[in-house]
Amino acid sequence: MKDRPAIVAHGLVKRFKTGRSHIEVLKSVDFDARHGDVTMVMGPSGSGKSTLVAALSGLLKPDAGSVSAMGHDLWSYRPGRIDRFRLDHCGFIFQGFNLFPALTALQQVEIILKYKGFSRTAARDKAALALTEVGMELRMNQRPSELSGGEKQRVAIARALAKDPQLLFADEPTSALDGENGQVVIKLLQRAAKQFGAAVICVTHDPRLEVYADRIIHIEDGRILDDRRIAPAASHSLQQPALAGT
Repeated sequence: MKDRPAIVAHGLVKRFKTGRSHIEVLKSVDFDARHGDVTMVMGPSGSGKSTLVAALSGLLKPDAGSVSAMGHDLWSYRPGRIDRFRLDHCGFIFQGFNLFPALTALQQVEIILKYKGFSRTAARDKAALALTEVGMELRMNQRPSELSGGEKQRVAIARALAKDPQLLFADEPTSALDGENGQVVIKLLQRAAKQFGAAVICVTHDPRLEVYADRIIHIEDGRILDDRRIAPAASHSLQQPALAGT
């Protein structure tokens, strides 16, 4: 399974209109990612990395090119079917957390599982387990305003992982966190790949995360400049994360 591409894109082009002109943010980009790998897409702000992930995940339709995700021609689907594909197969972790202010940590995870068709009891049990696995078992009944940045990000990760996603997209997941909590986050993403076989695609400009990657792709000005596989250092091999307190 690990050697079979989970997602393959060819010739992705995306333009945005600014006044009377267009800016080409993606310039005929080819991309693929495997199950069981952490693939990091790195580059400066404005390089096109977040736009690339949005096109790969069905959030932003490219102007040209194709995306085959889990063997499906993603952009041949109607919008409703793309939404269902994301619900069934994808997990998302954003730098802004995207939590509902009125819901507790448990409800944040539980609501997604209900949309997937889990019964109320099954959704609650699975949500509680996911939160426990990221060290939030004592904070399940707290709302976002009562949580630290690191705790909010762990809730977002639990919500993504509770679905058992085959494709896991993370857009700058450590940008709002200190170094200790940033390491917790990337180790949880690494665990999703190594223990559960997810294809993890992580957008970041944080060079400290490179040691946790199986593959690093550098993008700049809408083009891939470098694509290399690496062997993570032994000290960063998969371990159960030591969760930080805040």
